Amino acid sequence: MERIIKPASGYLALLILLLTVAGGVYSLYMAVTTDNKMLGLILVFLAFIVFIVIIKGLLIVNPNHSRVLNLFGKYQGTIKDNGLFFINPFFTAQRISLRSENLQGHTLKVNDKMGNPIEIAAVIVWKVGDTFKAAYDVQSYNDYVRVQSEAAVRHLAVSFAYDNFEDENAEITLREGGDAVNAILEKELTERLAKAGVIVEEARITHLAYAAEIAGAMLQRQQATAIVAARAKIVEGAVGMVDMALKKLSVENIVELDDERKAAMVSNLMVILCGEKAAQPVVNAGTLYN
Repeated sequence: MERIIKPASGYLALLILLLTVAGGVYSLYMAVTTDNKMLGLILVFLAFIVFIVIIKGLLIVNPNHSRVLNLFGKYQGTIKDNGLFFINPFFTAQRISLRSENLQGHTLKVNDKMGNPIEIAAVIVWKVGDTFKAAYDVQSYNDYVRVQSEAAVRHLAVSFAYDNFEDENAEITLREGGDAVNAILEKELTERLAKAGVIVEEARITHLAYAAEIAGAMLQRQQATAIVAARAKIVEGAVGMVDMALKKLSVENIVELDDERKAAMVSNLMVILCGEKAAQPVVNAGTLYN
């Protein structure tokens, strides 16, 4: 488990380091200019040892960064505070960033639930939450995030249909799912990346389209479906208008029409209202019964 530690401040160690450098320079000067060369050389050697120990133990942690400390193969803890610190010089410190990062996935070509080839891509915002898991439970948490994110996007694509043309009973489709699809992707990524101590902040589909080989046929199908839906709406409106016209003529006694005349009127009105082109009026100059 991750263990947060707060080591000693490094400013006192830095001061001692500067004094050691000054003492070493003075000892070297004493060894060169005086007869007590042996003592001077010993002091220079001791100053050098102290310098190496202190310089090895000084550690700078920048904001939104951390250091995972290890001593001879044993995890010692994680530093998440930022500043200058002094640690055991025998510690090894692995740097792990705690900043949020974007992963723009490659456009993947996969088959959806109905077997149609589609292209899909996603962007993922993530950051390291557990430094112990990121450092020791996976070989490389960056590679782990990239590979598992691609696997999650592929699994999402094969779990749902692109649209409801093929699967009319589908409650969620990739094209119309919107936030629901993104939520499903984010949940799966959270489960997959928890092993690496990674927190998924956001996951969204950025590219979704039919593959090139079937894009033309699917476009024609969508256009045909749209035309049928539009025609159905036009017919529904035309029927209402014809019914309203017949009732209006009957209520206000404008003209009395028998069934044959009503049928002819309905036919003409439906042709006019449902036709794509403007109707060409024909003026009847005779009587109603000619």
